[in-house]
Amino acid sequence: MSFEQALEASDVLFDRETLQRAIAEVGGRLDDALDGERAVFLTIMQGGLIFAAQLALSMRTDVEFDYAHATRYRGATRGRDLQWLRKPEAPMQGRTVLLVDDILDEGHTLQEVREACLEMGARRVLVVTLCTKLHDRRVPGMQADFNGVDVPDRYVFGYGMDYHEQGRNLPEIRALRTPS
Repeated sequence: MSFEQALEASDVLFDRETLQRAIAEVGGRLDDALDGERAVFLTIMQGGLIFAAQLALSMRTDVEFDYAHATRYRGATRGRDLQWLRKPEAPMQGRTVLLVDDILDEGHTLQEVREACLEMGARRVLVVTLCTKLHDRRVPGMQADFNGVDVPDRYVFGYGMDYHEQGRNLPEIRALRTPS
């Protein structure tokens, strides 16, 4: 299905204004949780970019930015084994890491990145997601510590998430009506 066809075959779940309010709320809750601690703000590329930028601007707490590029999808709609394109470089020993990503689906990517941060000495890793997909296929024990919105168990795209590497910059989250 082409991107144009995917747009026609999808519904808007959350518009930009709704997402911006949810992100601002998450930012405030993170400020409270950090209580002035300067955490490592680790964005998972590429999907987490749009959410992470808006989240960082909604926070009052100073953070140290870094990013990791790890993927299971590589343009497909179903994940495979994790591939590291860039591992984080910020010093993590004894620190809090905010692991920021667009979506918690099954959780394989977030689990592996979280484990890498802990191996690098992080004191704690807080998983922060724009959305969590509602289903029962999640990696045991994986959940978001902070989450903006919940989405149904459908293929979602927009606001950082892609449909075959397209649509990341849509100002809303959309969901296909049928499997892709």
